[in-house]
Amino acid sequence: MRFKPAVVVGLACVVLSAACGSGDDAESSGSARTPPKVSELGPFVGECGHVTDAEVRAIAGLPSVSAVFRNAVGCNWQSAGIDSAVVTFASYRGSPIDRERAWVESKDRTVESITVQGRTGFQSYGTNFGGTTCDFAIGLGDDFFEWSTFGYTVIGLEPCGSARQLAELTLERMQ
Repeated sequence: MRFKPAVVVGLACVVLSAACGSGDDAESSGSARTPPKVSELGPFVGECGHVTDAEVRAIAGLPSVSAVFRNAVGCNWQSAGIDSAVVTFASYRGSPIDRERAWVESKDRTVESITVQGRTGFQSYGTNFGGTTCDFAIGLGDDFFEWSTFGYTVIGLEPCGSARQLAELTLERMQ
């Protein structure tokens, strides 16, 4: 006796399923959504942008480094002491540089377009949390990398000059 109710429920499901997609409009013949974009990988920027700890210390004027970390997408160097300077490298795969630029602009920083070794990007500059911040980002097709410096009002160096020099080294050493 349990067989008949199961057959009735099964037939009802088939009828309902057929009724849901039986229209003749254009949407029923294919997907209305566009397929996701597959980003082409840009050039490999290397761990820490192919820049050594010693080069970061020399270019950024970090007298000593108390904290350094590395992971698959970025590196960070921090000078010892309170109000210390910080240098950060980050690599972004399949992430539009314009989204990063919009985020930086929302932080009330001065943003200007730049070109380095034929590649375009942006430089941003601003003060916050008692220090000066500079972001120097270079587009690589669907990817980009960024060198950031913070805290230079304390030690008196020009942060965007350091970020630019580090970005130039990365571009020279890319594969």
